[in-house]
Amino acid sequence: MSHTVENAHSRIQQNTIGAALSRSARKHGNKLALAFEGRRWNYAELNRAVNRVANRLLAAGLEPGDRLAAYGKNSDAYAIAWLAATRAGLVHVPVNFALSADELRYILEQSGAAGLLSDTSLAENVTKASGGLGLTLAGTLHAETQAGFDVLQVALDEDNGDVSEPEVEIDATSLAQLLYTSGTTAAPKAAMMTHQALLAEYMACMVELDIKGDEPMLAALPLYHSAQMHVFLMPALLLGAPVHLRMAPLPDDCLAQIAGEGIASFFAPPTVWISLLRHSDFDTFDLSTLKKAYYGASIMPVPVLEELQRRLPGVGLYNCYGQSEIAPLATVLRPQEHAERPASAGRPILTVETRIVDLEMNDVPPGEHGEIVHRSPQLLTGYWDKPDMTDEAFAGGWFHSGDVGYFDKAGYLYVVDRIKDVINTGGVVVASREVEEGLFKHPAVSEVAVVGLPDAKWIEAITAVVVAKEGMEVSEEELIAHAKAHMAPYKVPKRILFAEALPKSTAGKILKRHLRKDLS
Repeated sequence: MSHTVENAHSRIQQNTIGAALSRSARKHGNKLALAFEGRRWNYAELNRAVNRVANRLLAAGLEPGDRLAAYGKNSDAYAIAWLAATRAGLVHVPVNFALSADELRYILEQSGAAGLLSDTSLAENVTKASGGLGLTLAGTLHAETQAGFDVLQVALDEDNGDVSEPEVEIDATSLAQLLYTSGTTAAPKAAMMTHQALLAEYMACMVELDIKGDEPMLAALPLYHSAQMHVFLMPALLLGAPVHLRMAPLPDDCLAQIAGEGIASFFAPPTVWISLLRHSDFDTFDLSTLKKAYYGASIMPVPVLEELQRRLPGVGLYNCYGQSEIAPLATVLRPQEHAERPASAGRPILTVETRIVDLEMNDVPPGEHGEIVHRSPQLLTGYWDKPDMTDEAFAGGWFHSGDVGYFDKAGYLYVVDRIKDVINTGGVVVASREVEEGLFKHPAVSEVAVVGLPDAKWIEAITAVVVAKEGMEVSEEELIAHAKAHMAPYKVPKRILFAEALPKSTAGKILKRHLRKDLS
């Protein structure tokens, strides 16, 4: 077979994210695809905009395989830039907009980025970070006035620009994204995600999370984070659903969007769900259109889950567990499974095989703790330019999650803790989650994070940082007495501290490493 015929077949059989969006646009052309701050894109308009931006990125000197960093908050332009990168054969590199100039520079250098798109509000950091790097393209995402390359200006320019699909060499095994995982004791590392890995996950998400093309979705968590982008936004767009995108998950705005736009599904980490429940006007909003409430990114305390069920009766709750390296969904606890197993992370989705193993990679019996490991077509192909870390992560032929968990006899997964969050107190291992669950049962506790702090006697002293509910007071002595009544003596915190708020990432995760650093 000639090389020309091979190329033709490759394009006909194309299994890429860009091709998947094109199929969705052909099917759902006039339906609303994306709404953001007064701009509304139907599927045909979105597809044309993606092509215009993709062609301009290539015309600016970027080539397939080049890394294109995106450093900005949620916007329609951010989503278009991501889709354009996949269609141009570029490797998208999402960067947490909260990172400093030094942290941004590390990612630009480590990824070998040839291009950078950013918010104008982050210009100072961009200037500091990009000096001397010789980027092929440094543009903006949504500038109010066009100054150089701006994604939104190109996307909106209906009278100019090539709207045909770029003819680039790209296939299912091509890299689509370098997804940096947050560093705790070392610099961040980038999970290499291919088109086929992400597409496999999208199909599984549609099935396991009951995502429907006729149900409006609210997307308010950061798009640089894999959960919002790859578990919800992309499956919704490929199914033809209307997505209402917001810059941030502000309680007032989220509740107003659900009530005003007829939102049927919404994903948020436990910290955001807690902020909604604590909103003084929660019960005054008409949330009757909400059918599906997804949660994940960190462990949901059972008392909060029970409150959600009580205050949102009839809404299906889905627990989504995974991590960036698996695209990121690994297991789901579906609505009908919550009654018997509210603390479970559910069962592996149809594209994931999961085991609980000991240090020698032997399966442990039901109920026994071990490390959670996975096999899946959704997994990363490795860590960018870090072969030793890749080998370590795939030791024994399975991907090591770094999470401790166990299966019950029916095959439901329970996530006990991150390995690094397990506390060794006096030689006894305690999961921080167990202590948090006990403290959450006190009616005055709004949020709590438990960490182990260095201690001469205990090795690590169990320490709880508590945020009290608004208008309520509680003392350390009262909470320790409560803990003694609800848990074994060795799990009772040695200290309880109070704070107005817990440190969180822009994706809503509680940053325990910050607590350890600040309190040590």
